Parts: sequence; C-alpha cells; structure tokens
Amino acid sequence: MAKLQRELDDVRSIELDNAFYVEDGTWIESLTVTSNAAFAPDAVAEEISGVSLFYDSEIPTASDDLEIRRLTILATESYPFILSLVLRQEAIPNRIVLQNDDFEAVVTTRDWDQFRAMADEVQETLGEFELLSVTQNEDPGEPLDSGRLTEVLVSKLTDEQLAVLETAYENGYFDIPRETSATELADELEIAQSTASERLRTAERTLLELIYGPRE
Repeated sequence: MAKLQRELDDVRSIELDNAFYVEDGTWIESLTVTSNAAFAPDAVAEEISGVSLFYDSEIPTASDDLEIRRLTILATESYPFILSLVLRQEAIPNRIVLQNDDFEAVVTTRDWDQFRAMADEVQETLGEFELLSVTQNEDPGEPLDSGRLTEVLVSKLTDEQLAVLETAYENGYFDIPRETSATELADELEIAQSTASERLRTAERTLLELIYGPRE
C-alpha cells in the first residue's frame, strides 16, 4: 500500500478491502484507491517490484476531480505488514486505510489484554502507535468489507445525490461547526437551495435505509 501511494501523485487514500495469504510473504489483495487525478493501474503496478495486477474496475463518482478504482493485485509484502501484525494477535481487522502517510486501522479484539498485546507489537515493530478511540461492542462487524459498501452506495445513489454529498463533505458542511452553509452549498452546485436540501435529505435517507432497512 505504501509503495502504491508513492507511485501515485494525487492519491487521497488507499483502503485494504480484503487479503488472502498465498505463501512466502505473498498476498492477494483487493484495494480501493481514491485519487484526485486519473491513473493507469497497469502502468503503476509495473513500476512496483513484487506487484502484479490481476484486475481493476472504476467505481462511478459524480465528481470530475475524483477517481475511485478497485484493484486486485498479487503483492509480495515485506514484514512487517500491518495486516499480519493484527492477525498474529487473533484480532479481527475491520478497516485498514492508508491516508496522508499514516495507516489507520479499526480492529476488534476479545478483551483489553488482547488489545494491549496487539498495540505493544505494533509499537515495537513499527515504532509508532496512537490510540484514537475505544468502544465496547457485542457485534464485531465484518472484516475488511468497507470497499463493498462503497460500491453499494454509489450504485444506490443518483449522480445528483452523489454530487451534493461529495460537495457538502468537501466543503465542510458536515463538520462541527459547519464550514459552509446550505446557501453556499447550493451556489457551489449552481442549483436552488431548496433543490440542494432535497437532494441532500434524499441521499441521507438512502444511506440510512442501507443501514437500518426501509421504514414501514
């Protein structure tokens, strides 16, 4: 993931959606790459030693300045590989993403002792570890499935809904406090404020339906 990031000029994030160990440090990996510029996955893979591209597909997005691709690669990962560190402690990796030169991982452990053992190994092996938050949950969640969620979202939302969500997010509409108003959001999209608000509410309702199911 780090090698791929170095080969891309305007990459925003690289997410590990799934991975299967083959042998001798070789993994089959599924990655979601989000970039501010178009790129050719086959050309990029050729520049990275120990990496070969199996398959790539483009995930639709309403933004002309954003490209999202799903890549399946065969990669020889030198130890330590962040996923292998998590699995060695029998923890469940829920999300692993590389962004701004930092790996952010969401993992599920059985108890605090198991978490501390994993954190200590990450700290000792990689030299740096920062705990961002801890929650207690009876449901461990699915391992490394957020890439599939991305594909579901873009298939359920219209181009107009994607556009208003992306623009609102990029301009800080969902931040606390908000960095932009509904009026400014509508002006950015060159649509009426009522139209922007309706599209935003519809998109948010669609996302909630995916999580909770449709209302009766």
